[in-house]
Amino acid sequence: MKPFSPPAFRVGLVGAGFIAQYHIRALRDLRNVTIVGVCDLDQPRASALIKTNGLNANVYPSLKAMVADGVDVVHILTPPSSHAALAVEALQLGCHVLVEKPLATRVEDCDRIIAAAKVAGKFVCVNHSLLRDPFVVRALGVVQSGAIGDVVAVDHLRSSDYPPYRGGPLPPQYREGGYPFRDLGVHALYLMEAFLGNIVDVESRYGAKGSDPNLICDEWRALVVCERGMGNIQISWNTRPMQNVLIVQGTRGVLRADLFSLSVTVKTTTPLPKPIERVVNTFREAWQVSTQVPMNVIRFLQGKFLPFHGVQVLVAEFYHNLSVGAPAPITPEHARPIVAWTERVAREADAAKEKFLDQFPRKLKGKALVTGASGFIGKRLLARLLEEHDRVRVLVRRQPPAAWLEDTRIEVVFGDLGDPSVVERAIAGAEIIYHLGAAMGGAPHDFERGTLVGTRNIVEIALKYQVPKLVYVSSLAVLHAAAARKGKLMREDFPLEPKADMRGWYTRAKLDAEQVVTRAVKQWNLRAVILRPGQVFGPGAPLLTPAVARRVGSRLLVLGNGKLVLPLVYVDDVVDGILLAGKSDHFDGSIFTLVDSANVTQTELANLYRNAVGHVGGIVRVPRIVAYSLALGVQLLAKMLRRSPPLSIYRLKSVLAPISFDCSAAEQKLGWKPRVGVEEGLNITLDSLKS
Repeated sequence: MKPFSPPAFRVGLVGAGFIAQYHIRALRDLRNVTIVGVCDLDQPRASALIKTNGLNANVYPSLKAMVADGVDVVHILTPPSSHAALAVEALQLGCHVLVEKPLATRVEDCDRIIAAAKVAGKFVCVNHSLLRDPFVVRALGVVQSGAIGDVVAVDHLRSSDYPPYRGGPLPPQYREGGYPFRDLGVHALYLMEAFLGNIVDVESRYGAKGSDPNLICDEWRALVVCERGMGNIQISWNTRPMQNVLIVQGTRGVLRADLFSLSVTVKTTTPLPKPIERVVNTFREAWQVSTQVPMNVIRFLQGKFLPFHGVQVLVAEFYHNLSVGAPAPITPEHARPIVAWTERVAREADAAKEKFLDQFPRKLKGKALVTGASGFIGKRLLARLLEEHDRVRVLVRRQPPAAWLEDTRIEVVFGDLGDPSVVERAIAGAEIIYHLGAAMGGAPHDFERGTLVGTRNIVEIALKYQVPKLVYVSSLAVLHAAAARKGKLMREDFPLEPKADMRGWYTRAKLDAEQVVTRAVKQWNLRAVILRPGQVFGPGAPLLTPAVARRVGSRLLVLGNGKLVLPLVYVDDVVDGILLAGKSDHFDGSIFTLVDSANVTQTELANLYRNAVGHVGGIVRVPRIVAYSLALGVQLLAKMLRRSPPLSIYRLKSVLAPISFDCSAAEQKLGWKPRVGVEEGLNITLDSLKS
């Protein structure tokens, strides 16, 4: 008998996102498969995917063009809303199709796909990949063996995060309120069906914890009623450490599958007395975990368990079935009810997001825009602007105070500075922009998006609409502080920081953002003025910063001898400077430093804080040599771990530099002098601490 020779398949991928690399890994293991090309709206991303994976493939501008090169199987790896149209097109072009979950975002679209597949005589597979995950497969085997009796209930606990958003058009996970459930809830639903039978009803709740402001719905709960029992789904973008746990409760035992920790444990009922049974099951479960996890980690390192293992198994199974002319492992008919229940939940969240956005005005009449209006300086600037303007626009990325929504003078634009469409909506029609918005903490991508990309969007759109005035609030962090010398005043023309990466992400982003503004002034005649305020303080902001002292237990740790003079400026005086700049004629890229001339040292400010708070112990001064030694240790450790050091000798040297500022330019050209001053400002701030 002639040996079976599987037919060859030429494959094209539509979508070059995160999951595409795992489809590529699966396809490269199949001898009868050739990856012809990748099609993506972002063609550079498609090129990068091909290069990263070492493929001999092409980038195509469209699905039709890719199929014309002889593709006969198409993988649809795009966001869910595009699945149906692409799947139907691929089928009509004569291709078999593998679609990422969910199959579609409407039941009607599922029916279109099913009908198109029948007309074309082609197979469609839906990537319900967890059904092929080795630990889910094992759990199903245990249940089917009857080891835990009849299944009563199933719980699926899942937490996750999304790839960093670095700016640009808002990704779909942030545009659609229901996207998170479409993304992960679909997995949970088909698992419920696998363990408990057909789904009869789903009741859901969702909300926002707010760790990622762009994600309106980041906490989900759903009660799933099935033919043979009930299930509970918990999906979170806030729970840490992240988990992916399946708990199956039966009449004679409880199974726990931890898909992240690579283990499946079973506790069963015994004839022992219940207290003894609980102890026995505890030891039994501990033994199962302690033996399984190390062995499964070894298997993972050996390549026997793969990242997104279920995806790769299901892809291989699909092509085996194609080779023998068998239906797909997961058919559209099987996926259709899962889509129906997924959309029932997700669309409620879609509508909730639309309702949330409807509370913000669509048409803006105010002529002044403030970014970063919810920040420490921004709130006070807004209050002052409302004394001078009938309406003021504000751009915020978190839920604004209720008072803002009730105040018809405040026009709230909700969104992220990194999203150019949001920035354009905020700027169109404005006559002056006060750009204070910037990232104050977080990961590198937060600084990149919130500070650098946000400022680039502000500048580009201000140029587009020819906004006559931009007041940009920069930072003293952009200056080469380590080059400062005692007794030498620093002016606006002092050298910029040459080693921003060594100072930290905040400095890097602020420096790059300021240079975006200055280049736009020189190259495209942007009308802008730049302000560099000092260490801003006042009620509502921490008085103790790392430059002053760190509180450790009941004591205050001061770096150095405590005689370093701090570049303080009271918040209301900064607002004065911003308003004066907005009314000036210096929108030619002029830069102004805003620092009070009062000389307050670290020790003096730390003592004032101690006296105000009342329950702080003594001040401990850390000699510079000790601080530098610690910084060196941190640097060396970070280098070994190949990470950016949170502390370095250079950064410490910059923090402890003896800096004095000449603010005569602000006085002469803007008419700025501290109206409140450091002394009175400290009295106000300390009184707020006492109360």
